[in-house]
Amino acid sequence: MFITTKVWNADQGYESTLAAFEQSIQKLGLEYLDLYLIHWPVAGKFTETWRAMEKLYQDGRVRAIGVSNFQIHHLQKVMENSSVKPMVNQVEFHPLLTQKDLLAFCRKNQIQLEAWSPLMQGNLDVPLLHDLSSKYGKSPAQIVLRWDLQHQVVTIPKSVTKHRIEENANIFDFELSQEDMNRIDSLNQNKRFGPDPDNFNF
Repeated sequence: MFITTKVWNADQGYESTLAAFEQSIQKLGLEYLDLYLIHWPVAGKFTETWRAMEKLYQDGRVRAIGVSNFQIHHLQKVMENSSVKPMVNQVEFHPLLTQKDLLAFCRKNQIQLEAWSPLMQGNLDVPLLHDLSSKYGKSPAQIVLRWDLQHQVVTIPKSVTKHRIEENANIFDFELSQEDMNRIDSLNQNKRFGPDPDNFNF
């Protein structure tokens, strides 16, 4: 088990983040967390929240700390005044929202990008994905998850259906060609299915 939880927006700030962590630990019945994330970059608060995250990490309460939904400018602001940089950035990432600049920035700074909503909330009816599904003998979902993997992006598809969970895990017996990786990259429309981190009502 690898346990991750997040600081919700209403709990951001230094003292309130520390208090929220204690509440989460008690609810989970754990002594430490594997990964603790800031859920959204709440303006005026996320740098203070990060200071609390650093303390929790340095105190050994959390094995890794990171952020979620942070754009490059948010990451830069955190890194300007911190002794520990984010280890993970969990963002919306999929073939219609490839975020190439953000991916490159995270790679350069050794921040692991993690994809939420990798399967576009089930909006997989994309002709290219169906073509590649036939070519590789895999489902469109498996094609997308393999694309994530080959981009070195951690992916967390969500499902409650046994056969889909098994299917989502069965992506290690094939490899997409570089040409097909590029074709999937070209699907980008900067399309979000979730909120925009720069235009979100916190």
